[in-house]
Amino acid sequence: MHSTDAIRTKTTALALIAMAAISTGATAGAATAVPEHAVVLTQDPLIMRLSKDEFRIAFGINGERCGARGCSGLIRYRVDWKTPDGITRSELRHVNYTVLPNAGRTIAVDRQYFDTAEGQHTTDVLKVSIDTITCL
Repeated sequence: MHSTDAIRTKTTALALIAMAAISTGATAGAATAVPEHAVVLTQDPLIMRLSKDEFRIAFGINGERCGARGCSGLIRYRVDWKTPDGITRSELRHVNYTVLPNAGRTIAVDRQYFDTAEGQHTTDVLKVSIDTITCL
């Protein structure tokens, strides 16, 4: 290999390394525009009974860190519930949310039915726990 070929190879390799470093830095900068945990719940989920087996589960969302761009995402949560005859279930559910630009706060409400026999029982929600909250 001639010395000019070796210099070209080294220059090309350095240019590729620099491009990779710049693109990684740009990706990291874009990810910090809206932090992964930009939203948090303002309190525990609120459970409202509408009928024997129909519930609304409301999530208060603090999205102040979303800022002027706003954000949206998904709340994955687990509901533990039981029927009067002692049957207990645990179900994974999700609800979408949107924090409008400069709004700071919002709510997301999910409508759910929990029963083993289509309205034949008065079911009780025992616990609602958050699995994950995504933010885009």
